[in-house]
Amino acid sequence: MITKPNTIEVVPYNLHWPQMFEDEASRIKQAVGDNCLEIHHIGSTAVPGLDAKPIIDIIMVLKKPTDSIIPLESIGYSYKGEVNIPFRFYFSKKTPIQVHLHVYEVGNSETELNLLFRNFLRSNTQAGREYTKLKSTLVEEQKNHKDVRPMFSHYTLGKNAFIRTVLQQAGFDKLRLMHCTHYAEWEAAKTFRQKYFFDNVPIADPYTCTFDHGDHVHFVLYKGTEIIGYTHLQRWPDQRIAMRIIVIDEPLRGQKFGSQLLELCERWLKKQEIKSIHVQASPKAYKFYCQHGYSEMPFNDPGNHESAPQDIDMGKLL
Repeated sequence: MITKPNTIEVVPYNLHWPQMFEDEASRIKQAVGDNCLEIHHIGSTAVPGLDAKPIIDIIMVLKKPTDSIIPLESIGYSYKGEVNIPFRFYFSKKTPIQVHLHVYEVGNSETELNLLFRNFLRSNTQAGREYTKLKSTLVEEQKNHKDVRPMFSHYTLGKNAFIRTVLQQAGFDKLRLMHCTHYAEWEAAKTFRQKYFFDNVPIADPYTCTFDHGDHVHFVLYKGTEIIGYTHLQRWPDQRIAMRIIVIDEPLRGQKFGSQLLELCERWLKKQEIKSIHVQASPKAYKFYCQHGYSEMPFNDPGNHESAPQDIDMGKLL
């Protein structure tokens, strides 16, 4: 059957999918050796009886994910980077079967999230039927849907509410740093920016154009399934970066979430080989940054944007 590019195909459950996973997992473990700590079959093909896209999704926990790229490429995998999930090493392979491989360092909450979702569907047949029905509806809608952000299809984004409900019922409550991807994440970013920054001026946010600019990075912080924080980073020349905004929703302040969001951002920046991070701290935020190793340092904004006169230029070497 000839299919159009980007056509979503959902097929009835295939009894051979578990064995396909076992065979592929064996090849992968042989390639990466004792670097591998865990390997799991995830996604819809891992749930008996569930309709699914005919793609074997695998999650693997490694001691050193960076050491996996060359060995996995040697057995036919293409390394895609992290895509929308910070700290993920994402690989794909199309032959002899199609595989999506998600590699994480030990302790990453994405592993628990995926296993909780899989196990919930395995033990709840009603949820499985609802998920199958949703996917069928989304496949039909996808045929006539023009994706605003083509990296992520209407089909993929349309499953978000269902997945969120399942994770709530499964009790998932870990912190996750995510690139803004889903509509709800972009709406949260807009809300945080306007409510906590531009309403104070007051003006409408003049910088939403940065949502589609390659030099700007927008993260949200989840606790479980709820978005509780947001940060906006801007890449500068010479491996420098500016933290334009970092904020935790007001009802959750004072619980160390701001510190955890800052630490996650710094950890991600180090992996991008960023040398220094720069902020313009309000007098109220000055102590917070000092507590995290920041000191007064010239901001040197290459765009020469105006700042509030009371703000203090600070920075940190990474």
